Amino acid sequence: MQYILSFLLFVLFALLVAGRAAMLHKRGIQAIVFGGKDKSDLALVPIVLALVYFICANAFGFPLWNPLKSPFWATQAPGWIGIALCVIAIAGLGASLASFGDSFRVGIDTDKPDKLVTSGLFAISRNPIYVCFDIFFIGQVLVHRSLAVLIFCVLIACWIHRQILKEEAFLDTRYGKEYSDYKAKVRRYL
Repeated sequence: MQYILSFLLFVLFALLVAGRAAMLHKRGIQAIVFGGKDKSDLALVPIVLALVYFICANAFGFPLWNPLKSPFWATQAPGWIGIALCVIAIAGLGASLASFGDSFRVGIDTDKPDKLVTSGLFAISRNPIYVCFDIFFIGQVLVHRSLAVLIFCVLIACWIHRQILKEEAFLDTRYGKEYSDYKAKVRRYL
C-alpha cells in the first residue's frame, strides 16, 4: 500500500511542476529552460528516470536486482512518516509555486528572468521549492527503505545543492544589492 501511495504522490509532485509550467507556457512564458545553457544539467535526467523505475519496481513488481530493493528494516512505520513527508512537501511545493507567480522557471533563465520573489514561503527560505524537493525525497527513502532509492535520492539532493549555488551566483549578478539584502535576511534552506 505504501509503495502505491508513494508512486501516486510522485506522479502528483511531477504534475504540479509540469502543470505550473504549462500554465505559464499558455501565457507566453517559457518556464522550462533546464539544460538550455548548461548541458551538464541534463545528467540529472537519467538519475530521475532510474529513481522512477525503482519506485515503480516496488509499487508494481517490476524486475529489480534484490540487493538494490531489499529493505533496510522490516517495519513499515517509518514508511507512513515518509508518506506524511511527501504530502507536506507537495503542499509546500504548491504554496511555493503560488508565491513564485510568473517568475517560476525550471533552470536558470538568463534571457528573460522575472522579478526577484521574496514573499510567501520565500520570506522563510530562499529555496522553498528545493526544500520541498528534499523533504519529498527523504519521504521516498523512508517509504522504500532500499539502497537504490537512497543512492538516487542522495544524488538528486547533491544536484539540488549544486543548482542552488549556480542560481545564487546568477541572482547575485542579476539583482545585485536587492539580492544581497534578501540573502542577509533569509536563509538558504530553513
